[in-house]
Formats: sequence, C-alpha cells, structure tokens
Amino acid sequence: MAVGIKYGTVGVLDRQRTLHEVTTFRRDVATDGRHAVVQYGVSLEDDLARRDFTINAIAYHPLRREWRDPFRGKQDLDAGLVRAVGSPALRFAEDYLRILRALRFAARFDFAIDAETWTAARDRATGLQQLSRERVRDEWFKGLQTAKSLQRFTSLWRDVGAAAVWIPELSSGSIPAPPASVRDPVLLTALVTSSPAAVLQRLRASNAEVQRAAAIENGPHEPADLSEASVRRWLSQVGPAASDLLLLWALQQGKEPPWSSTVQRIRDRGDPLTRADLAISGSDLQALGAKGPQVGQVLATLLNQVLEEPALNTRERLLERARGLLQ
Repeated sequence: MAVGIKYGTVGVLDRQRTLHEVTTFRRDVATDGRHAVVQYGVSLEDDLARRDFTINAIAYHPLRREWRDPFRGKQDLDAGLVRAVGSPALRFAEDYLRILRALRFAARFDFAIDAETWTAARDRATGLQQLSRERVRDEWFKGLQTAKSLQRFTSLWRDVGAAAVWIPELSSGSIPAPPASVRDPVLLTALVTSSPAAVLQRLRASNAEVQRAAAIENGPHEPADLSEASVRRWLSQVGPAASDLLLLWALQQGKEPPWSSTVQRIRDRGDPLTRADLAISGSDLQALGAKGPQVGQVLATLLNQVLEEPALNTRERLLERARGLLQ
C-alpha cells in the first residue's frame, strides 16, 4: 500500500498483518539546509552515503543474511561514537537538524561525539536558525524523553550553540536526574529552563502545552505554610497545575513535598476548592437581590470562607452568610 509514495515509501504487510514502511534507495541532488531534492532508484551505497551518521548507515539483507557497512558504523557502535558520514561539514550543511540529532543520539546512548563531527556542529550552529520551529520542537521533546542524563543533554545544547539560537532560557546550573518514569516534555522543560512557557511558545507547542507550562511557571510553587487551610488555598489558586507543581518540587528537591500528604487528604475528602464547588450559585445570589459584579464578589468571599472552614459549605449556611453580605 502507498503510505508516502511521493517520498518513495510504500507499506508492506507481513503475515501477522504488521505494517512495515519500505523506502527505495535514493541520493540527494540538492539541499538547502532544511529540505533535500532526491533521486530515486540509485545504489545501496549511494543511499547509505546520504545518511547522517555512520551508526545509521548500516544495511542488512534478511534473505542473504548479509551486512553492508561501508562507513564502519559497527565499529562506531562498539566504540560508543557518533560520527558523521563522510564530511561532517557537508552533512550538516545538507540539513542542520542533524546537529540536534547528534546531540540526541549522544545523550540517549551515552555516546561520545567524534571530534571532527563536534567541531563542524559547533562551527555551523548558527545554521540552526534556518530550521522550522516544529522540527526543533520535535528534536527537543525527543531528547528530553530519551536522554540518559538531562544534565548531559542540556550541556550539549549549550556547548554546541543550539541553546543560544533556540532556548536561551536553558539553565546553566546543576539539573537533577528525574526517574525514568518521568518523561513528560512539558514538565521537563519547566525543570531545565527559566521560562518554559516562552520556550514552548517559541517552538510552537500546542496551546494546551503552552498554557500548562505557564501555569507551572506562575505557581505559586508551594503553599504559604503546611496548614490544611493554606494547602486548600494553594490548591484553589493553582488549579489543575497542582500535580505538575508537586512533581516539579519533588524533582528539584529530591524528596516528596511536605504538604503532599495534606493534598491527598483534601482530595480524598473532596473539600471544596473552587466557586463551582460551592453549595450555592450565582443564580441563588441573584434571587437574593445581588446584581452585576456583586455576584462575583460575594461568591469570592464565600469561597474564601469555605477554604478556611469546609464545613460551611452547605446551602443553608452559605445563603445565610450571603444575606449578611448583601445587607
């Protein structure tokens, strides 16, 4: 079946009905640092020669059980080395995204980067400006999700010059190592940058991701004190960002937030935290004679009282207090 025919790619179903994408051999005819014009139907050697790194330029014939490795990719795999195919300067000039891919592979597999490849990447880092924001975002997210060490991944971005071009907010300090289960790119962007919302907006993340980052950034990151009333006020203020802020604090400090057990008790009881949780509504206040902005002001006052004392959240008690506020 045709799954990407204009790119020379077709889908092949095996006996288990699993889809495999198969692309014909090709070589670059012209490139501009972002896109390539390719010629199809060339030799395997031509196809391997257009790959970015030697570890990605290895071919295997499953029927002949024959390997083709003209650029010593197996040797570099064994040595733990990311090395460009042929001239690193030419490879990066063909597609500057390869610079970011080199960083991602090095951080993911804990590989070193070949000296000549590294020098060419650093010398041509300004070419990263030519890339689309979406391509950079995808590489940034993949890197955060796969890096063995966030410290090394972010250091590579800074040292090669990629951070200066795309993420100047990247932290230069020590970055804690998150557990392997924490691979959320929005949360990790908040962990390693000073302004995650600005970074994600620049990289054209989704509106939901940018808004989530902004909520994390704006906080506050912790309640005023450890009392239940303060924790309820904090939960009311940060809303859906509470879970992100709890986890971010834990990542930064290397331990559970001291108010996390209080949060759990409040959630288990279902304590009221928002105006929507109040036992009365704006319509009830209007029936009592409240008009315009007065409705919102009274609801805000009632919520403030309920956050202090959840037992007040009954229809009778709130209506009584509302009448007093409206007199």
